[in-house]
Amino acid sequence: MSTTFARKHSSRRASSADALLPGRFGWLMGLYAENHQRLVRMFSPQRLPAGEYVSSVGDGLDLRLVIQERHPYTIEIGLSYELLDASTGQPAPSAQLRMYLDAHATEALHCQPGRELWQVLEPLHAKGVLTHRLRMNSFLNRWLEYLGEQGHSIGTLKRAEPNEPRAIAEI
Repeated sequence: MSTTFARKHSSRRASSADALLPGRFGWLMGLYAENHQRLVRMFSPQRLPAGEYVSSVGDGLDLRLVIQERHPYTIEIGLSYELLDASTGQPAPSAQLRMYLDAHATEALHCQPGRELWQVLEPLHAKGVLTHRLRMNSFLNRWLEYLGEQGHSIGTLKRAEPNEPRAIAEI
């Protein structure tokens, strides 16, 4: 009889703790909201016309923000440093984002941290879609926080000229 009571009591305690902590899906939705707040506070992409922009804070790591497509409720955004990964030839780190204007959420659709950062962060490939999205959006969240700390803002953002070559360095 005491075993049954202990089992019921411990499961009641576990469910109370579960009620206080967000599940993985709730955590992901929280990341989407926080990514949105960081991006809006930093660059206000919802106010920018489609095109390419460069943010320079004098540290040699210029950031490229591309407003690719605007729809009534979403904006497709590309974000990358002006650096090329020597092994892939692609900008790294880089992220493909979808900003949901009505839901105040920004989702990382694809992240490429670059080969050198993979050694620190571990590859973003994960088992399961939810785990993969959590890792991509956690990476985006940390990157946006870092960019803000470095001084990137709407004040450092300049429209890139249409024929302006990308000043890209290799890492």
